[in-house]
Amino acid sequence: MMGQGKWRLTATRFLCAAFIAGGALHEAAMAAESSPPAGPLTLTNLWTLIIKGHSDCVPAVASNGTIYLPNFDGKLWAANPDGTRRWVFETRKVGRTNIEIKSSPAIGADGTVFFGCRDERVYAVTPGGAVAWAYKTGGWVDSSPAIGSDGSVYVGSWDKNLYAFTGSGTKKWQFATYGEITSSPSVGGDGLIYFGSHDGKFYAIKSDGTKAWDYTAGASILSSAAIDADGTLYFTSVDGNFHALASGGLVKWKLKTGGATESSPVIGQDGSVFVGVNKEIWRISREGRKVWSHPATYDAYQQPIHSTPCALEDGSLIAVSGYGLLAAYNQKPAMTWRYYLYGFGSGGPAIASDGTIYVAAGLPGVGRAIVALSNTVGMARSPWPAFRGPCGDGRAR
Repeated sequence: MMGQGKWRLTATRFLCAAFIAGGALHEAAMAAESSPPAGPLTLTNLWTLIIKGHSDCVPAVASNGTIYLPNFDGKLWAANPDGTRRWVFETRKVGRTNIEIKSSPAIGADGTVFFGCRDERVYAVTPGGAVAWAYKTGGWVDSSPAIGSDGSVYVGSWDKNLYAFTGSGTKKWQFATYGEITSSPSVGGDGLIYFGSHDGKFYAIKSDGTKAWDYTAGASILSSAAIDADGTLYFTSVDGNFHALASGGLVKWKLKTGGATESSPVIGQDGSVFVGVNKEIWRISREGRKVWSHPATYDAYQQPIHSTPCALEDGSLIAVSGYGLLAAYNQKPAMTWRYYLYGFGSGGPAIASDGTIYVAAGLPGVGRAIVALSNTVGMARSPWPAFRGPCGDGRAR
């Protein structure tokens, strides 16, 4: 596999060069059309690994540097830090058709990778690429798993249940709601598991599976919650409201955004909260005031943002627009660099410990790929700088 991965990387160098050249032409066309702010046109592409199938998931980066990304072909790809293929794990097929994966992976303390699939299963895959266990739920599993400090795995399903498993795959309990669960759970420092449901409620569940409290948002909740150092919970609902709850479920404030977004909030270096709203990035103060908004794209398509931004330690923010523009924004606000990913519905980026950005991208005429982009700025030292927590791997510390 390693040799094949190296061959793939070598074979795609020409394609990557064409991709970058095409990107420059595309950038120039967009600049002429919309006059975006001046700045570097693109980051340096360090390597590209073709995975063929589309992916709107956020990659997960293990402590040994392995990058994991699932795709719509029903496969979980594992890449080495140098861009070679480590292995590919394939979920079950229906007939000859692979079932798509929309659940971003989480990584356990022992390196086990957990994710859900639209074959209605939760999977655990070893660091070597073998199935450790799989559990059949009663519906699609688009929710991304969260891992508690004791190694328990929490994940929601379209069958309206939140499931809890031991790391070895034994089901501990399931908690029923009145709506499908696509919201990815977040585990607080208090040990409570927080998630939203299509029934319009936000839930806080104890580690034994009993309800601590719930909050009625008034509309479906698709986003994952960001948790501040004081226990404040931030999340959005599809009626266009941004909610801030105290740790006990009391409302601190509610801000009308007008955007029915799936984008989950993150917390920046200075404590500000950032989230994608319609076609913009919003910065919101801890007191619930909109500080600024900035267009997340300058293309003619103007697709809404569904991915989650990532806050960096220099105070900047990176985010992917609905059309596939990866860009960085400073606090002015102004766009400081941009990189086209070519494709609708791109997932958010992952940041390695050295600042390298990993994200799903498209190669025109070839397919989707994992790309590594040069960057030396790490994630913000904040309570919740990225999708699913401080390290972006879904594991509570």
